Amino acid sequence: MVTRINGFSGMDIDSLVKNMMTAKKVPLNKLYQQKEILNWTRDSYREISSKLYDFRINKLTDKYNVSSALNANKAVVTGNTSAVKAEATANANGIDMEVTVNQLATSTTLETIGVGLNKTSKTTLAELVTGKKYDDLTDSEKEKNYTLNINGVTFSTKDKDGNIQSLFNGTTSIGTLVSTINANSEANVNASFDEITGQLIIRSKALGAPIDGSTSKDGKIELGSENSILTEVFKGVKPLKPGVDAIVKINGSDEIKQKSNTFTINGIQLTLLAETGTNGTTKISSQSDPDKAIETIKSFVEDYNSLLKLLNSKVSEAKYSDYTPLTEEQKKEMKESEILTWTQKAQSGLLKNDDILTSTISSMRMIITENLGKLSDMGITTGTYTEGGKLILDEKKLKQALINNPQSVIDLFQGPASAPNEGLFDKLGDQLAIPLESISKRAGTNKFTADLTSTFKEESVMGKKLKEYNSRIATMLTNLNNAETRYYKQFSAMETAMNKLQSQSNSLFSTSS
Repeated sequence: MVTRINGFSGMDIDSLVKNMMTAKKVPLNKLYQQKEILNWTRDSYREISSKLYDFRINKLTDKYNVSSALNANKAVVTGNTSAVKAEATANANGIDMEVTVNQLATSTTLETIGVGLNKTSKTTLAELVTGKKYDDLTDSEKEKNYTLNINGVTFSTKDKDGNIQSLFNGTTSIGTLVSTINANSEANVNASFDEITGQLIIRSKALGAPIDGSTSKDGKIELGSENSILTEVFKGVKPLKPGVDAIVKINGSDEIKQKSNTFTINGIQLTLLAETGTNGTTKISSQSDPDKAIETIKSFVEDYNSLLKLLNSKVSEAKYSDYTPLTEEQKKEMKESEILTWTQKAQSGLLKNDDILTSTISSMRMIITENLGKLSDMGITTGTYTEGGKLILDEKKLKQALINNPQSVIDLFQGPASAPNEGLFDKLGDQLAIPLESISKRAGTNKFTADLTSTFKEESVMGKKLKEYNSRIATMLTNLNNAETRYYKQFSAMETAMNKLQSQSNSLFSTSS
């Protein structure tokens, strides 16, 4: 700020300059207001994007479109409940079962000899081999490579010269070794380290007995010739323990073998927990239970209506053109309550008649309209025209539909077995991907999250516009600062001239007298 000048003229220079600058700041204030409106609009888009993502992913996909969500059957387990867990699917045929578990399925297991106590996941391979502490290791001991080959997978990479080099050397920790093995899907095994026994334990991911002659890696642990990690670092391996199949008897049948402890029979998903032994058999029956399916559809209707209400409110919200964003000078002259009321009106109607939102509303309602006949049979209708497509649910009618034909409800909402992506949930989800993409391109929102604090992408339409505003504002501020400096210099020159003139006048009068 240039220092105030009050000289011979007696004028309030600061006030004069301030008044002159006020007029010059009008275009800048308008630019600030345009930028503020753009930021508000972008925030509104982010709110909409968050709601769309939440409904599309968290609700439609992860909550409603899972098989258990519309399952109108439930399993009842009695007898030895510690041996078997049961869950009825939508295809449960009502046949009672009495289950005996003779054997659980296990994975093929490979155990090393062991490296003794006091070893943790942080212990390095070189420490295991040499018995030294890390600080005492030589460079050659640290740099030495160790090989591992499981199920035809060699854990190696190529260096910058194209030479094959093992992923593991003396500085590799046990924890890194284990995580690297587990991260390789091709090896098809899980590794762990037992700090009590000092053993590296490798298990096949798949349960059950290996299939001889099969090219599949399921249930297998086959070692290559280069395995210094197992032979040198972990002191060799114990005999391989092949996995075994689960063996059960159901309703007195012959033994049934399964490659997993979880499988489905008669529409009931069975999970084997323990061998029956002397604790008696497990009895399982199924019965109709539409309550969960009703809650799912009721919740869907509420979520659908909530989203539709939000979209309708945004596109029809009143717009107050006379209420523009307040400048800092205007705020200084107003009470907090007045600022709040003004700002609320200034922010109203930012998305009024927005093309993306109106298109989204139309597409959502169209999907419902196309299926309204079937929905009506299940107790779901739409409200009056003034309610903007709101869904109305008759729970009694829905319950009866679930009792009479539960599969028809599943087919409508989740799609039939022949076309699993043609259900109402999938159709809505696919349609809502369009506005998420459109809003992302326009406002720079993150279409993969519901997080309201996520950052905006600068290379969006609005992001580029904000860059333009910021550039123009910076230029205007520089020009205004230069203008203010120029005004003060001009007034300073005027004061200097007037003082000089006064001095000359005083000298003249002094001489004549």
